[in-house]
Amino acid sequence: MSDEQHQNLAIIGHVDHGKSTLVGRLLYETGSVPEHVIEQHKEEAEEKGKGGFEFAYVMDNLAEERERGVTIDIAHQEFSTDTYDFTIVDCPGHRDFVKNMITGASQADNAVLVVAADDGVQPQTQEHVFLARTLGIGELIVAVNKMDLVDYGESEYKQVVEEVKDLLTQVRFDSENAKFIPVSAFEGDNIADESEHTGWYDGEILLEALNELPAPEPPTDAPLRLPIQDVYTISGIGTVPVGRVETGILNTGDNVSFQPSDVSGEVKTVEMHHEEVPKAEPGDNVGFNVRGVGKDDIRRGDVCGPADDPPSVAETFQAQIVVMQHPSVITEGYTPVFHAHTAQVACTVESIDKKIDPSSGEVAEENPDFIQNGDAAVVTVRPQKPLSIEPSSEIPELGSFAIRDMGQTIAAGKVLSVNER
Repeated sequence: MSDEQHQNLAIIGHVDHGKSTLVGRLLYETGSVPEHVIEQHKEEAEEKGKGGFEFAYVMDNLAEERERGVTIDIAHQEFSTDTYDFTIVDCPGHRDFVKNMITGASQADNAVLVVAADDGVQPQTQEHVFLARTLGIGELIVAVNKMDLVDYGESEYKQVVEEVKDLLTQVRFDSENAKFIPVSAFEGDNIADESEHTGWYDGEILLEALNELPAPEPPTDAPLRLPIQDVYTISGIGTVPVGRVETGILNTGDNVSFQPSDVSGEVKTVEMHHEEVPKAEPGDNVGFNVRGVGKDDIRRGDVCGPADDPPSVAETFQAQIVVMQHPSVITEGYTPVFHAHTAQVACTVESIDKKIDPSSGEVAEENPDFIQNGDAAVVTVRPQKPLSIEPSSEIPELGSFAIRDMGQTIAAGKVLSVNER
């Protein structure tokens, strides 16, 4: 990885609209598929008299590996452009998408929405866009894909653009900043090079638009928040909590507090990539040792923060949620598992305060009896055991969560306010 700035990029949209092909094309065009893999495909392609088809082979191979279960894990594919190192937070199925998008590490900064020119906006397109807005994705680049299937027709392109603009207006996504680009991921039109098939289009191509995304501000000014993933005992050092700095800076010598376990101490050492470092910043995965904190004092799901400004622990909290898949209805008293940063805690929905119209964001109903699939709502929640979370307006990295039950993601949401214990 170079010293370029880093961005997490979500690739969203309907499952059949060509997301994988687009990801494959981006990896291919930015030289992120290893050269030997391409060479191998080149030889095969030439043997079969299909020179120039290396890309198709890369894609077929990805498809084949996927069938064999050796998924090239698109969830963490990386590619670099002139400006950024991108990590793709892909969302193959709704479920993974939501979990990926919500649990810290993969919080996406910006997104590419893929909409097929021959198919237009679909219900899944709508859900993904609403979710992206609820979870605070910044800018949206809309790739109108499969232009080759509509003979690169400008009118087909314009129709999809209108449909998407309507959708963005409905969910109150700032469509002023959205960029629309006619592409063919399979043929390579307007991805890395301007297409000769779309003479009527004079905007940016996809890689240019990605280069021009606004830089995410690293949350170094926010107070330290470091959710703990694991706690190890390492001979010669002692207890070593491990986790990823979400916000702020962890310095050797800092006095830190772990919540909700409510223990504190002084940071003796910070280690990253097996080397001792004086400090760690957002995005860094670290192990660190704290004087006076033993292995049984803290656990996964704790959050480390400054001792004089400790992470908040919720007695109850109010949140805005979007219900994506629940077999029946959600009423007061429902107690699923909330996944927030590294914590997993059963929480009870104490009250459903209001139902919100997902298309306008307006309050549709006060104190409804229940909510169901497709509904957005504001709810008050009581964790069954102590949980450290923060309002998303203050520390977004610790303010979003997924709600899981029966082996699937039922809903996603963000914390509006915390009533501290």
